[in-house]
Amino acid sequence: MAAQLGELLRSVRVRRGMTQRELAAAAGISLSLVRKVEQGERTSARMDTLRRFAVALNCPLTALLGPEPAPSEDVAAAEIWTPTRDALAALGPGTEPAAHPGMESVLAYATRLYHDNEYEQLASVLPPLIEDSGTATPLIRSRVLQLAGSAMVQTRQHSAARIALDRSVADAESTGDELDAASAVITQCWLLLVERRFDAVRRLAAEWADRIEPRMSTATTRELSTWGWLLLRGSAAAIRDNRPDEADDMMRLARAGAVAVRREPCPYHQYWTTFDTAVVDMKRVENAVVDDRPDLALRLARQIPPDLRPTSDNRNRHLLDVAAAHLELRSYDAAFDVLIKLSNDARPWLVEQRLARDILGRIIGRRRTLTREMREMADAIHLEY
Repeated sequence: MAAQLGELLRSVRVRRGMTQRELAAAAGISLSLVRKVEQGERTSARMDTLRRFAVALNCPLTALLGPEPAPSEDVAAAEIWTPTRDALAALGPGTEPAAHPGMESVLAYATRLYHDNEYEQLASVLPPLIEDSGTATPLIRSRVLQLAGSAMVQTRQHSAARIALDRSVADAESTGDELDAASAVITQCWLLLVERRFDAVRRLAAEWADRIEPRMSTATTRELSTWGWLLLRGSAAAIRDNRPDEADDMMRLARAGAVAVRREPCPYHQYWTTFDTAVVDMKRVENAVVDDRPDLALRLARQIPPDLRPTSDNRNRHLLDVAAAHLELRSYDAAFDVLIKLSNDARPWLVEQRLARDILGRIIGRRRTLTREMREMADAIHLEY
């Protein structure tokens, strides 16, 4: 990727009529880094660095990433998921549905394990659940596979996630249930975001949001939640691809949907997560961090209720964004305090987060000596330093 990135960066820079020095100044990045990237001496670059290049060059970030910029998988480090990957690989085309008493209850239990970050227990429940889904109805199988796909995305096993989510969408569509299919697409978009395929996310999310767009005055909570999450995925892709106006438009629509949800009880969604105004506001914080506006991110974060239930999808990710904003403003102690809170509340989730390792690595890089808590945190999240 380094050679491809260097070639693409140089090509766009030349088309813009900029020198390396002018690009460095516009992006707020050292001239030596620009030179190393263009010459292929840097084997990688952080996403915030690439986005600074894109902003300075007034181009989509995907113009610098090339056709297949996906980060590497982490299969070797996740032995507990081997039976799950094997079960997904062995899943056939489906047979005549058979009776599976209690399967929906097991699925609900497994979903709670996922959202509560109980990965070891989930890893033991998923393989037989996937195997049994082969003779379940297509709708139940779709929901099982969406859960399996979520676990695979969370633990950076992209090939297995793709198998699960492609099948989940196809099974749901075969039943004519567009909301369940759209639910699986939301998780598919998450996978594509992780793989940095931002243009694909924007197109897929917009297509499905148009397809299921609800009538606000009569829409159910489920309809609004599904539509809103598609818009949030599209907004996340757009802001990362240096398309801030598009990101803002999608975010405004998502918030309108969230406001409409408040007219009804907003239960915990059975198959992915809660959707309400607080969730949208958390995603606004995330977009502000990506957009290199940490001061705005922290102002927005102060408007969010502090007592929300932690979940891997929402609150925990939001707190990582808050830590990242503190870091950019050089409030290193505040950033580390957020990591400590996450370690206490959701360590299994935190261990899987590349952003957490990046934040801690930068905090440690600013210190001559490390506190005991910093050393313990580095060991806990497998930081190499």
